[in-house]
Amino acid sequence: MTRLSATSRIGPAVTAPGYEPRSHATGIVHIGVGAFHKAHQAVYTDSALAAAGGDWRIIGVSLRSADVAAALNPQEGRYILITRDEAGDSAQLISSIDRVLVAPDDPQAVIEAIADPATKIVTLTVTEKGYGIDRASGGLDRSHAAVAHDLANPEKPVGVIGFLVAGLSARMERGIGGLTILCCDNLPENGHITARLVTEFAAQIDEKLATWISDEVRFPSSMVDRITPASTARTFEDAQRLSGYADEAAVETEPFTQWVIEDNFRAERPAWESAGALFVDDVAPYEQMKLRLLNGTHSMLAYAGYLAGHETISEAVRDTGLHALAERQMIAAATTLPPVPGIDLDAYRAQLLARFSNRAIRHLTYQIAMDGTEKLPQRILAPLAETVKLGGDGTPFCFAIAAWMRYCMGVSDKGETYALRDPREHLIAPRVEAAGRDPALLYDALSSLPGLFPPALAGNETVRACVVSLLASLLENGMAGAIAQQN
Repeated sequence: MTRLSATSRIGPAVTAPGYEPRSHATGIVHIGVGAFHKAHQAVYTDSALAAAGGDWRIIGVSLRSADVAAALNPQEGRYILITRDEAGDSAQLISSIDRVLVAPDDPQAVIEAIADPATKIVTLTVTEKGYGIDRASGGLDRSHAAVAHDLANPEKPVGVIGFLVAGLSARMERGIGGLTILCCDNLPENGHITARLVTEFAAQIDEKLATWISDEVRFPSSMVDRITPASTARTFEDAQRLSGYADEAAVETEPFTQWVIEDNFRAERPAWESAGALFVDDVAPYEQMKLRLLNGTHSMLAYAGYLAGHETISEAVRDTGLHALAERQMIAAATTLPPVPGIDLDAYRAQLLARFSNRAIRHLTYQIAMDGTEKLPQRILAPLAETVKLGGDGTPFCFAIAAWMRYCMGVSDKGETYALRDPREHLIAPRVEAAGRDPALLYDALSSLPGLFPPALAGNETVRACVVSLLASLLENGMAGAIAQQN
């Protein structure tokens, strides 16, 4: 089968771009080219190019694997996006990515792409663990492997913060103006966090550079939302069937998509609003809504669902017991939110449950369960701390914590083992082994992981008693039995 290329004549089953890609130069560098970027930011940019033109095509950067470059570069960045729901599939050809750089193979090329005067925006999707955040201080974790390496070798970085600072340093030295760095990861106030990490890193290298960054670079916050499972053999088979070409970069996603962006840019930007992006003065309410209702419930469903034997989120949420727990947690999370302009939270909750139940999307519970220690603080622990402060019932969040702690044991109720895939797995494993099946010891061991629990929860005996009781039920009755007890 012929591979998809720039000259491929795509059939009517696939919507073609509304512009000629080669007529548009690059203006964006995106670090972290994965399935989510290809289903979200690249799609918004594709629509913006069709609606308003401009030199806004994307230079992608992979910080680790060469696989994404091997898939996209022979196709000149083009790929098929399949949108799935239970009513059927649709497909479109996305052409906003120009090429992908592989950072380990040519780090200088990445630095030069950021330093290029044509680059006006750098966008990021490197997952929470990629930034090197010190959970205790909220600043730069100098013990993080990539951060430590890059501080020692600032001209040969390996991590996202190191690359950003190296590129910005080159811009300053060459008299090129600043740019906009737009974080699209699931972190609260992600623009402020990125700004702090970049300036703290730069200050370790050159105080003048840190000052220049503060003056010349903008770090808007953003909230992104689109459920995007990992591509599978079926993804590639359907892309080939629909397009008539082999496409090793094809990706699938759900119909829903959302992007809320703080309107704080250094210079011009693409017409992302033409694709439905919302530009606002304050992203924080939208971020909290998504992190606490969608992401927090997703995490609970992942831990509890996986241990209850559900392979996908749609299976988990169609379990009547888990559906009730998901709705309970969303209702509790909503009470911790400030007003969210233009959003009916009851309607949003119903929409989320409908999206979760979409059987056309095989979003694996095991996939979502990874990196728990990076996700729990903002998704579960923050709304629990707010609930405690407000004098509310924290049981829904305590159940999510208990499910995570039970998951950390690395063995299912059937005795099957699995890898945690957590950046702190080396700290978790010995603590779990020492605690055995004692729920109190397990809680104390995991809640005391450095920087994980906020001070408001660390010594709270009511929270401890609630989680320990739920853990005891999980260990005695199994996940399915514990879910039944909660209902």
